[in-house]
Order: sequence, then C-alpha cells, then structure tokens
Amino acid sequence: MPDPPVRDSAVFYLHGFASSPRSTKVQYFTQVLAERGIRLQCPDFNEPDFRTMTMTRMLDQLEARLSSLDGPATLIGSSLGATLAIIAAARLGTAVDRLVLLAPAVMFGDPDQHLVPREQIEIWKSRGDFEFFHYGYGETRRLSYAFYEDSLKYDPFGTLCPQPALIFQGTRDSLVDFRDVQRFAATRPNMRLSLLHDDHQLIASLSQIWNDVAPFLGLT
Repeated sequence: MPDPPVRDSAVFYLHGFASSPRSTKVQYFTQVLAERGIRLQCPDFNEPDFRTMTMTRMLDQLEARLSSLDGPATLIGSSLGATLAIIAAARLGTAVDRLVLLAPAVMFGDPDQHLVPREQIEIWKSRGDFEFFHYGYGETRRLSYAFYEDSLKYDPFGTLCPQPALIFQGTRDSLVDFRDVQRFAATRPNMRLSLLHDDHQLIASLSQIWNDVAPFLGLT
C-alpha cells in the first residue's frame, strides 16, 4: 500500500547552489503537485544576501519553516539542496518524513570536490570572496569565503538519516559522479537509487522521475 498522501503545504523544494525558486525543476514540481491540490514551498536560500550564505544559515532557515508546521514534511532537494535535505533529515528527525534527492552532492564535504578546485581555495581565502555565475540572477555574484569554511562542518556522505528516500542521479553528470552516489546509496537500505541517462540538471528525465515520485508521495 502506498503512503498516505502528503498534506497541503507539507512539501518543500530545496534549490541548488546559485539557483532560485524560479528554476525549471521548481516550476515543474509546482505544476504537477498543484494539479493534485498540493502547494509546493521553496525557500529562497539566496536571501537575505547571497554573499553571506552558508550551509548553517540554510539549515536554520529550513528549520524555522518546518517548525511552523503541524506535522512532518517531505523534502525534495536538488544538488546542494539535496545535500541540505540529507543533513536536515538527520538533524531534525521526525520533522521530516520523506526525501526525494536529485543529483545529491554527497561529496560536498570533501575539499577536492567543492565549488572550485583546491588550488583556487587559497585565492578565495585571500580575497575574502569569490565570483560565481548565479543562474537564478543571470549574472555573477560574490560569495564569502565563510561559505567554504562553514561547509567543512558537514559531511553529507557520512550522514545517516532514517527517512525513506528516492535518489535520482544522471550517469552523464559532470558535477556529481554517479559512482559516488552509488556508494552512498549502497549502505542505506532506506534509500532507492535510480540511475538515469541524463546530465546534472535532469531536465530531460523529469516526467520519468515524477512517475516514481507520485506513488512515493501516495499520489496515485
């Protein structure tokens, strides 16, 4: 039997790095959920300022949103947003009941697999901030070195969370190695991995992903 349908306003989308609540995937999930009477919530982790964003700030923002609910929420996370979902699920326990992880950056705690190559970390540190192209704004934006320092507090690959989860990972992903995600999922029986012939964005696979997500949310 499928799980009971999720409650109204209990599904959150956690967008990726340098993305926003206006991304293509957010729009897609907003539409398919709205057709079933469910309102998708997507916190904007760029606020109040992209330059001062940290993983800790993102976690605190998400926890504040979830604390206002009467029951647990489902988290759909993309890339760094999926990393956030994993850490939040472990940290918040029963406040989260299900996860959908899209191209999760499970190795984000490894300095060799961060936003910039290791040799550029010192440049980031010496300058105090670093320019990244921000797809949500369509322009470059600066991000403080504090983001990098703070991110090293978290190890998504080593984080265990008990909630059931679906993972979708592209085999042609140039940012997240599907073999790392395979190793991550292999030690977690509560997580089911689907490998897709797609890139990091997974845009071409959205309908296929939804075919699995809908019954997982009890919406069939």
